[in-house]
Amino acid sequence: MDSNDNLQDLVRGFLKQHTTYDVLPVSYRLIVLDTQLLVKKALAALMQNGIVSAPLWSSQDQKFAGMLTVSDFINLIQYYYTHSSVEDALHDIESFQIQHMRDVEKRVGAPAPQLLSIHPMSTLYDASKLLVESRSHRIPLLDREAETQTELIVSVLTQYRILKFIAVNFQETRALRQPLHELKIGTYENIAIAKKTTPIIQVINMFVENHISAVPIVDDENVVLNVYETVDVMSIAKSGKYDELDVPVGVALEARPDDFPGVHTCTLNDTLYSIFSTIRKRRVYRLIVVDQDNKLKGIVSLSDILRYLIG
Repeated sequence: MDSNDNLQDLVRGFLKQHTTYDVLPVSYRLIVLDTQLLVKKALAALMQNGIVSAPLWSSQDQKFAGMLTVSDFINLIQYYYTHSSVEDALHDIESFQIQHMRDVEKRVGAPAPQLLSIHPMSTLYDASKLLVESRSHRIPLLDREAETQTELIVSVLTQYRILKFIAVNFQETRALRQPLHELKIGTYENIAIAKKTTPIIQVINMFVENHISAVPIVDDENVVLNVYETVDVMSIAKSGKYDELDVPVGVALEARPDDFPGVHTCTLNDTLYSIFSTIRKRRVYRLIVVDQDNKLKGIVSLSDILRYLIG
């Protein structure tokens, strides 16, 4: 049997032995937003709690109504950039409700988000498979109240939580010691990149056109200087600086908060074992693959890793 197949079989077997409940911490908080809430207040709530997404609840229908994610704010920014003046944008955002986001999607031609969910007692394998097949980064856990059968939003399961659970609890570490260049995990061709002089709106358009969540910022020698991520878009939406979308991305990067975690890199000689070691210690969403001169070689995302492990 190929060693890759052996690793995938071992991980799949491990995930089938655990439910999504096993991944949840003993104590946690869950932010749920009503669809009638103003987008402005929803964004403030996300940023105040240090999160980039939240499940939605329709008080009118008394049921789960999807997720509010960074993609929604990207759609909003694209819409205002192409359709409205800055004054119109700032005026509209004051009275814009979350439920109006679906109208924005139609106007910018974005596909309607999938209404995904899974039961908390489902196996981690089933949850991982659903994440991979739907190309989603997170999935809400829904249960039902015993007497009324009303939907209950229990938590949100993310790719990071699953991979951290594997990193901490998977015991077959010998199977994780193959280098990336043998495993062929990640993207190494046609990588969307930008320079520090690239306008922000062009990078935002790259997110949408390439279905990606990060764009490496490189110099003329292809040396990695930084990474602009979809989460950076939230600060634009919060500040309402729709008139600054044509400024260079380098300027936006300089305005990042001091607690920004920085760029996580690895080389083609790194293994899943070393990457899992990083995931255990830090909240990582992707690693930029570089050579000995820090020149860009590729990108390994959590989606890439989970997709590989599920097979």
